[in-house]
Amino acid sequence: MMTFLKTILIILLVYYGLKFFIKLLMPYFMRYLAKKAGQRFEKAFGANPYQTSKPQPEGETSVDKMPPTPTKSKSTVGEYVDYEEID
Repeated sequence: MMTFLKTILIILLVYYGLKFFIKLLMPYFMRYLAKKAGQRFEKAFGANPYQTSKPQPEGETSVDKMPPTPTKSKSTVGEYVDYEEID
């Protein structure tokens, strides 16, 4: 009977000890994960995606990419047939 109580006491002590240390260390762990995620984000997308490579003089406009011009279809879908309603 005494070994059973000793085992239960050890299990409870380990459980509450781990619970205490996890609560104590969780903020540091989350801060570490957030910092790592930020570093991966910067590596993937660059430090500042809105930063231009060279400053332009004021009043000057530059176009990086022209939008594609819409092409008109030359194929005809069908011919128009005029019809009359019959009463």
